[in-house]
Amino acid sequence: MPTSTTAQPTKAIVLQGGVTGMIAGAAMAMFAMVASVTYQHHGFFTPLFHISTLLGSPDAMMRSAMEATAGNKFWFSAGPAVLGLLIHMMTGAMFGIGFAFLARRLPRTLLVPAGATYGLAVFVVSAFIGLPVAAKITNSGSTISNLASMVGWATFAIEHMMFGLVLGVLAFRAAPAARSTDTVVGARSAMLSR
Repeated sequence: MPTSTTAQPTKAIVLQGGVTGMIAGAAMAMFAMVASVTYQHHGFFTPLFHISTLLGSPDAMMRSAMEATAGNKFWFSAGPAVLGLLIHMMTGAMFGIGFAFLARRLPRTLLVPAGATYGLAVFVVSAFIGLPVAAKITNSGSTISNLASMVGWATFAIEHMMFGLVLGVLAFRAAPAARSTDTVVGARSAMLSR
């Protein structure tokens, strides 16, 4: 069965966006885990356990925090960690796909700042809409609905801005050196400078 010419680019954009979203999500998760084990004084894996409470029990998150207080900052439980990682990576993939569709309409030179801005927009949407709605749907309560305030607003914002920056950098690297939108912007700039 032949595929339409419009379906093929859409599939490519979805695939590229999903992969870059997971890479950006991994970078974000690493920052969250380093922040958790250093200046937040929690366990290294506590962020993954926290995310896993969306569909599971908060026991691993609580145990990780208690173990960190006792000096064991690398306490680990595979099941909740894998669940938290899967939830986080799938969410990253979805937001990555959204950025991929946006990025194809932007000049190459704007992709990195647009990525950072997109990351901050994801922060706002997640903190004030996505997490409260997800908590209500899954009945996971304030552990998820108040995740931003529990993590710390500044840390949560930095995590998301980093997510967006990685998306922007990856989109910039993947974009052709001269795209039609860049040519139009360049031509417009040349006309205005006369």
